[in-house]
Amino acid sequence: MANMREISGRMKSIRDTMKITNAMYMISSTKMRKAKRSQEGNSPYFSELQLMYDRIIESTPELDNQYLDERPMKKGKERTRAIIVITADKGMAGAYNHNVLRIVDMLMREEVNSKLYVIGEVGRQAFAGQKAPMEGQFKYTAQNPSIHRARVIGELIINQFLQGELDEAYIVYTEIHNSMTSEAKWKRLLPLARETKDVEPGELVQAPEEINFVPSAEAVLNHVVPDMVVGQIYSALVEAYCSEQNDRMLAMDAANKNAQAMIHELSIEYNRVRQAMITQEITEVIAGAKAQKKKKKKKEAGRT
Repeated sequence: MANMREISGRMKSIRDTMKITNAMYMISSTKMRKAKRSQEGNSPYFSELQLMYDRIIESTPELDNQYLDERPMKKGKERTRAIIVITADKGMAGAYNHNVLRIVDMLMREEVNSKLYVIGEVGRQAFAGQKAPMEGQFKYTAQNPSIHRARVIGELIINQFLQGELDEAYIVYTEIHNSMTSEAKWKRLLPLARETKDVEPGELVQAPEEINFVPSAEAVLNHVVPDMVVGQIYSALVEAYCSEQNDRMLAMDAANKNAQAMIHELSIEYNRVRQAMITQEITEVIAGAKAQKKKKKKKEAGRT
């Protein structure tokens, strides 16, 4: 059984660790609120771009555009896929990084050539350990999501797609649902899909509205799509950043609760050891008193 000094030292060590986990919890909470405010300020613009794209596709279903090119002639290993991976720069965030890497592993097992564009130090270290080739590494982006960084990534992917170096592009990130749950998912960025809305039975179908495009629908689409792709990347960066901070908050909260439970158990053990020591001391005092009493009686008996 550990002595009182050892137990006291363990309790102090746990309390010191709790100070760190509490600080990390507060920092993650502040960072998440800041990122959410930034996203809320920019999301109306990108939402309007998405709405504009939907209207263009609905009004001109016959439109043939470079961003809609599925390149059906390329099959299997002839196709090249870009995978933008968003991980964190550090751990201590539960299964946040693991879930993203699991989806990337699933995508890379498909029969296509894959190019990795990695965001986050955890992802870079993981793929470097697997000796997986990385085409692009965007340092400091995971901790500082911004429209500028999203534009740099978006322009690189779009240029390679238009030049034929890429046939499709995906982004893997984590989306936060609420304060308790988040989900790692993937989304296709390019080529763009011709969105079709499912019609419920009995629902009235509205005819596409007539829109005049100047100078043409294709020119408008070529102008809208790059910003729309950048908006999707920026949204994924912010969502991933918020999810990371949320998962870290949950991990730190769980760590604090476990630490409190450990301190409670150690306190009980400390009191048990302390009580045992006191009992032992009392026993020794009583035994000493009895020994002195016997010794005194022997002396008295010897005199008589």
